Amino acid sequence: MSTPGATMADDRLTALAEMIRADTERGLYHGAAIKVARHGEPVLDLAIGHADTARTRAIATDSVFSVFSITKAFINVLVLRAVELGRFGLTTRMSELIPEFTGAPRDRATVFHFLTHTTGMPGVWEPTPGIVMEDLSDAVAAVVEHVHGVVEPGTRCDYAPMANHVLLAEALVRTDPEHRAIQEILLEDLAEPLRMPDTSLGIRAHMRERHVVPDMRGIIPIKAPSRTSPGDQGMYTAERNGATWAGAASTTSDLQRFMEMLRQGGTLDGARILSPRTVRLATTVWTGDLPNELYRTVALRSGYAVPPAALGLGFNIRGDGIVVTQLGTLTSPSTFGNYGAGSALMWVDPELDLSFVCLTAGLLSQSENIARFQRISDVVAAAAL
Repeated sequence: MSTPGATMADDRLTALAEMIRADTERGLYHGAAIKVARHGEPVLDLAIGHADTARTRAIATDSVFSVFSITKAFINVLVLRAVELGRFGLTTRMSELIPEFTGAPRDRATVFHFLTHTTGMPGVWEPTPGIVMEDLSDAVAAVVEHVHGVVEPGTRCDYAPMANHVLLAEALVRTDPEHRAIQEILLEDLAEPLRMPDTSLGIRAHMRERHVVPDMRGIIPIKAPSRTSPGDQGMYTAERNGATWAGAASTTSDLQRFMEMLRQGGTLDGARILSPRTVRLATTVWTGDLPNELYRTVALRSGYAVPPAALGLGFNIRGDGIVVTQLGTLTSPSTFGNYGAGSALMWVDPELDLSFVCLTAGLLSQSENIARFQRISDVVAAAAL
């Protein structure tokens, strides 16, 4: 199953495929697509199961998935690129970039606080019930009006499901010399240079037939309506959206190229997105011993010790110790990545020189998803010889 010379254990990769097949056959989730690379060389390209609960459509290696919070990873990298270009700094207050973002203590939150989820604002899923946030401008107005600081920035880590990346994206738009929309910034400054043709905010025409329409299975408690696409979750099937916290779609191939760029210090196939120095800073833990309040609740309800947040500049980091984590227990402490609600995970293990992407159909609850991905990550890490 592995590529010759890639130093991967075939029996572990076979065990991974068997484990996922067993999970999908018993209905834990519908299906999965996985890509693994070692030393930059592809070693696994796997598609198992189906896109829907009725098993009418098989997952393929080029299936397009709604990637939920992995969208944030794209915005994070674009923000770091903007810092490199001098458009603003990590210490710039968001209120300097978005003047209507007023009121203490939130007006003291910097770009650094936004990237590390330490703004002092609570982690809210939607500013007001049922609001249509398909356009970035609508989301910005809602966050400015309704999401206020509750503690001093830097003193607590509250994962922000949407508010942080609404304002980070707006900062990109307002400082863009070409006055582009966020969809074009993502496409022209990230997806096109990295040759990621199936990555966008929305389901473009050439992606539609391959799109795995999300099956929320009651896991995400809010609606995501669209003005152009029907249904309670129409935002995820619309051709274009401005949901910079959860609205992107992609494939395992595209996401592997994104992670390979980071593994190589910010450059891939001659396309430089970030400097190696920035990647090192971004993949360093900046939240100290603070827990992530979202996962504190998950841990307490599930009966295991509350892990540290271990957040870098927009990246989740494995960190030291043996804790419950989607990034695995057999991966190296420097392993970093991002994930999307109950369905998606990608990481790089710099010590093993290994990159991993997994996109799945049929959302899982927080605790089930963490347990699932910890198992998968451990098997992948164990396959590296």
